[in-house]
Amino acid sequence: MIGYEFDGPVLDLGALLVDGEPSPGDQIRIPLRMLNRHGLVAGATGTGKTVTLQVLAEQLSAQGVPVFLADVKGDLSGMASPGESSDKLLSRTKGIGQDWKPAACPVEFYSLGGLGEGVPLRATITAFGPTLLAKVLGLNETQESSLGLVFHFADSQGLPLLDLKDLRAVIQYLIDNPEALRGVGGLSKQTAGVILRTLVNFEAQGAEQFFGEPEFETADLLRVLPDGRGVVSMLELPSVQDRPALFSTFLMWLLADLFQELPEVGDPDKPRLVFFFDEAHLLFNDASKAFLQAITQTVRLIRSKGVGVFFVTQTPKDVPADVLAQLGARVQHALRAFTPQDAKALKATVSTFPRSGYDLEEVLTQLGIGEAVVTVLGDKGVPTPVAWTRLRAPQSRMGPTDPVAMRGLIAQSPLMAKYGQSVDRQSAYELLAARVVERQPAPQAPAAPPPAAERQEPGVLEGILGSSVFRSFARSAASAFGREISRAIFGTARRRR
Repeated sequence: MIGYEFDGPVLDLGALLVDGEPSPGDQIRIPLRMLNRHGLVAGATGTGKTVTLQVLAEQLSAQGVPVFLADVKGDLSGMASPGESSDKLLSRTKGIGQDWKPAACPVEFYSLGGLGEGVPLRATITAFGPTLLAKVLGLNETQESSLGLVFHFADSQGLPLLDLKDLRAVIQYLIDNPEALRGVGGLSKQTAGVILRTLVNFEAQGAEQFFGEPEFETADLLRVLPDGRGVVSMLELPSVQDRPALFSTFLMWLLADLFQELPEVGDPDKPRLVFFFDEAHLLFNDASKAFLQAITQTVRLIRSKGVGVFFVTQTPKDVPADVLAQLGARVQHALRAFTPQDAKALKATVSTFPRSGYDLEEVLTQLGIGEAVVTVLGDKGVPTPVAWTRLRAPQSRMGPTDPVAMRGLIAQSPLMAKYGQSVDRQSAYELLAARVVERQPAPQAPAAPPPAAERQEPGVLEGILGSSVFRSFARSAASAFGREISRAIFGTARRRR
């Protein structure tokens, strides 16, 4: 077995292992122009998946390909700093034929709506859409369908859905005015109540900061510096890693938006962008049929837009079969077989590889840290033989960048002026509040008192009306009526505060 040789630029993964020793002359590579055929990096916790992602991203950036990746644990921020040499590192890199030199990457740090360090990324509710929002809220198919009806009504009525208070206002309006949906369906109060409660819980998790304007333009992910290096766009997620549905669904929104915005380019010599989905299993857990269909279609068709997608997860079974079938490159790190469930997952993983000269069930449990079995698509789109590979070491820092240096990079970013300050323009909430005000009856001018000559002593009824008891009752009723009007107009804002 020999290393992979291709025409055109390539990414170097590492050296072939023969009888347990690396063969520097046999290099395992991925053709750059095949990266829009997507890929998978898989393996048990602690086997080196994150480092493999870093190696791929470094080389893509160096060859002028922008990269987007999510930094779930904060480890990847080290790509903004040069790596540190050591005798152990140099011994390893020399053994696989890697000419190692420390090098940093051009990194742009982002955060979800300002939840953490980085340029805030925001999306409007309208752009996010009912399918993705239903996924992040954990709605069932009936509730998702009802949410779609809410979006349809808002769109037909010219009510912009920019943030969460806009969506809540429209749902409440439809509860109070069910006739508004006559002819297109109905929204039950029970379903609407469930959606409203999930929105309140979602907002309590900090999602309010994420939805709004200015909305992020995905074209900003395609930046290439004057020196020819692609920018690594890194979404910092340590502060929201306990809310996996939020960040995994947001990544899907970014990918879907790229699909909508980018023109068709066919099969370019190198991709316009490579997009890494770390912790990919979070994206597919408890996903509705509509959501899975949206992912599958996006992955299938975005190839022609020049975008490559890599899923990073523990086992291939974390990825639906229809998506897995579209992933051309496979970098499989070690798997464990400590339990019957582990053994079953191991057999399932082996079945997804092309035939090879290895006993993969045995090899996958023997791989060391920083080793993997690799197969990629060759120049003609045919999978290469499976190769046991010792992977290259990153040239940037393995571990977090110094927080002070990171904040300095963020402060200097030209995108802070564009996205740093949130904007709250007139939208559905304000427009519907104005409708409520317009429906209130105009106040009547007080009647003029009768002439003194016509005044009479109060009778029984007049005495009751003028009594202190009645006046107290009237003030209470007026106050209650006023509170009802205030809640109709401003209740959402009060809850929001």
